[in-house]
Amino acid sequence: TEHRARGAPLPARLARRVQARPPDQRPQAWFTYHLYYKAADWLGPGVCARLGLPYLVAEASVAPKRAGGPWDLSHRAVLSALNQSAAVIALNPADRECLPAGLPLHDLKPFLDPAPYAAAFAQRAAHRAALAERLALDRETPWLAVSAMMRSGDKLASYRLLAQALGQIAARPWVLLVAGDGPARDQVAEALAPLGNARVRLLGALGETELAGLYGAADALVWPAVNEAYGMALLEAQAAGLPVVAGATGGVPAILRDGRSGLLTAPGDPGALAGAVARLLDDQALRQTLSRGARETVRADHGIDEAARRLDRILKEAVAPS
Repeated sequence: TEHRARGAPLPARLARRVQARPPDQRPQAWFTYHLYYKAADWLGPGVCARLGLPYLVAEASVAPKRAGGPWDLSHRAVLSALNQSAAVIALNPADRECLPAGLPLHDLKPFLDPAPYAAAFAQRAAHRAALAERLALDRETPWLAVSAMMRSGDKLASYRLLAQALGQIAARPWVLLVAGDGPARDQVAEALAPLGNARVRLLGALGETELAGLYGAADALVWPAVNEAYGMALLEAQAAGLPVVAGATGGVPAILRDGRSGLLTAPGDPGALAGAVARLLDDQALRQTLSRGARETVRADHGIDEAARRLDRILKEAVAPS
């Protein structure tokens, strides 16, 4: 209610500013990213209605269970905005299930620039040597990587599930390298503590270059993906040729091809996760096959160039005169 009240006068104000511009400097459309019940758009629909602009949305989701509850107002605002949309771009196939029928839906696969990750793969030996020296690691021991924020809720639940899974294969040699930080760092450290300080390295938050180097040096990325939308870290790892073991949650199966670029396991099942990791640890040939498949999958389906071409077609279609 407060956000709606604050935003109420803004569409008219923004529309007047746009109308004051020369025609060749006016926008052709309004684009909103990640529309959902906690982030209703109180501006775009009103501006578009006043100016006759097409309203575009990417990564929208609808939670029917919010209807009639404390989030009902913003839930209805999301539905209203979607009903006005000229294009709804879906990156996560799981979001489509609850979207209203009849929307102008367009699929766009999650994407990234694969270049820095491909370069990290090409320099695997150098990255592995540097990390081994800096962290006093045995190069012959398999390295399992994690890249995730440390916050309460689903992320912390994933870390705890990961600790349970790896605890089941403690007899095998491996080291866990964790990239990430956040307000739940202490709880994450506590969850991982039973695995032993000698086996776990908390690396903190890493920049893109350092993170790509970690992916390039490791042997597998492991993440339970509790309630994960799809997980960009899973896509980044694959771009660096790193096989991924993850829970088959939400949109994860849309970016991780089971048996081709990684291994999917039943959501929330530490035993299944442990078994998949053990399978990778025991089979170097499988790791190599999945590494090749991961790079090919990202190059073919998730590169930024193809995404740009797809998005360009969607935008041109949406703003074309009827």
